[in-house]
Formats: sequence, structure tokens, C-alpha cells
Amino acid sequence: MRSIPKAYIGVKPHMIKFCTLFSGSSGNCIFISTDKSKILVDAGMSLKKITEALETMGENPCELDAVLISHEHIDHIRGAGILSRKLNIPIYANSNTWNAMKSAIGNIKDENIKCFDTEEGFEIKDIFIKPFSIPHDAVEPVGFNFFACEKKVTVATDIGHVTNGLINALDESDFVLLEANHDREMVKVSSYPWNLKQRILGDDGHLSNEMAGKVVAHLAEKGTKMFMLGHLSKENNFPELAFQTVSNELAKKKIKAGTDVFLEVALRDRASSMVTLK
Repeated sequence: MRSIPKAYIGVKPHMIKFCTLFSGSSGNCIFISTDKSKILVDAGMSLKKITEALETMGENPCELDAVLISHEHIDHIRGAGILSRKLNIPIYANSNTWNAMKSAIGNIKDENIKCFDTEEGFEIKDIFIKPFSIPHDAVEPVGFNFFACEKKVTVATDIGHVTNGLINALDESDFVLLEANHDREMVKVSSYPWNLKQRILGDDGHLSNEMAGKVVAHLAEKGTKMFMLGHLSKENNFPELAFQTVSNELAKKKIKAGTDVFLEVALRDRASSMVTLK
């Protein structure tokens, strides 16, 4: 049975909207909103680029309620500090991530420093948010479940390997943004130094297209119908390859991308299409 918090069963905003503003190894920022709430997940690009992307979508950056931080790597926090200072926006992260990133993001008003406990849910207006642990080479990286509109939306990137805990967090989602970072063979023959290749391919690195496809196929078999692939590597992947690799894994389960399930690839340098769940 879906683990929607009891307080949010029957709470029905008109819709929940989801869009990646940027998604890739150069920077990550995700927008999610309901009737009452507007939230960014990560802010790994400049203030200028983030605000321009929001305005292009018809959204007012001054109306943001929060920035959630998944982990302290620069492609997820680059613009977080200045965004908070300029627009007076709270930043949410667990304590270990706050300690790891505070020198990089600069001074933040005390009232805008919000700490959450990983695996413990919290509320921002009409959205219930449940962080969950992910395997990555950061101090305490997390993904996020969002519950609103009697829907479950999940964001999970920067994943070194698939764990039972990760699958449990992804299960019963209505929409999933999942990392499809690289093609393993492209990494092996890339110009990257050997230690960087080992990091990417290691248990605390990033998820390959093939493994992302296996996860998507598992979730699709269990009922999830909408997927977006994100955090693609600039050097070791390209959108068509990620899409086809995942489609091939779905086909092994007799599931057709574009017909049986929605499948899209998030763009590295601009916004994806807006996904709306009602």
C-alpha cells in the first residue's frame, strides 16, 4: 500500500507540476509546485540562469518557498547561497550537508537555515516531503519523495548503485526523475583520468543508462507510468542513447516507451517540458 502520510490523504491541490530547469553534470535545478507551494530541488547554476529559466516558464522567482539541497557537490549548490540572500528564500538540508556546504554558499540568515533529518518527513505548505538516503560520495546525500494531490513524485539522482532502500523509496511513485548519467563503455574509453573513471563507475558514483533502464522497467511493471531521465554526463552520454538504452530494458518486459509509459530525457542546459499530475 502506498505510504502517503495520513494527513495528506484527501488533501487535493488542483495539480502538482514538475520541471527540470537544468539537469546534468554541469549543474542541476528542479522546479516543483502546487497551488500553494513553489520549491526548487538543488540550485547548481548561477542566480541569473535559474531566475531566467523560471521567468521563461512564467514563474516568479520571488514566489519560491524553499530550496531543497540533495548534497553538497557544486553542481547542486552553486547558486543556492546567492538565491537565498537575494530573494530571502529558506534552504533545507540535513545537518551534515549544511556543515559540508556552508563555506561554499556563504552566509545565510539564521531564519533561512532549515535542517531536516534524513528519512524523516516534513511539510512545506501543501507538500509533504520525505528525504531518503542514496549511495553517493557525499557526506549524507538524499533523494526526495513529494506527496501532494494524492500523488507521489520522486527525485533520485547521483546514485552509485541500486539498493533495497532506494527501490523502496521509488516504489509506488506516480512520476520518477531518475539518474541515467553515463554509458559504461563511453566512460571506459573517455579521456578522463583513471581515478575519475573509477569514481563514476564505483559504488558511490553515478548510475549508468543500463542500470537506470532496469530500475525503470521494474517500476513500470509495478505500475509507475511516468519517467524522466536526468543528470546526463556531458562527455559520456547523450539523450538519444539514454532514451534508447532505457527503452530497450522496458522492451524486455514487453513495455513500450511512449505508448505504455511516458519517458523523457531532461536537458542539460535548459528546461524540460512541464509535467502536470492531477
